[in-house]
Amino acid sequence: VQLQASGGGLVQAGGSLRLSCATSGSAFSLYPMAWYRQVPGKQRELVAQIAAGGSTNYTDSVKGRFTISRDDAKNTLYLQMNILKPEDSAVYYCNARRPITHHNGKYYPHGIDFDYWGQGTQVTVSS
Repeated sequence: VQLQASGGGLVQAGGSLRLSCATSGSAFSLYPMAWYRQVPGKQRELVAQIAAGGSTNYTDSVKGRFTISRDDAKNTLYLQMNILKPEDSAVYYCNARRPITHHNGKYYPHGIDFDYWGQGTQVTVSS
């Protein structure tokens, strides 16, 4: 699975950006996807996630401002970010979690969840 995030940039507070994450590999529609963000010196934070069926979940700080969506026909994940705040500034990463049976030379007959990450896209919100 390969993930290619795009759409970041510099925007003033109150503005909007739309992030995209193009995903390679099969069965995109069958698995959950998510957006995370990270600022230097802090742990990566879950921003929003979307299940295969389309149900969504958001961290409290972005509820009502961000919308995660997916286009299964295009194998693409989106994050619409409105009313941006300076504290939203971070590198944003798209995430795909898939079950795998082989990892680091070991075989897991019942499968384990493995996280795939895109390269990240920088979002900077000026005050």
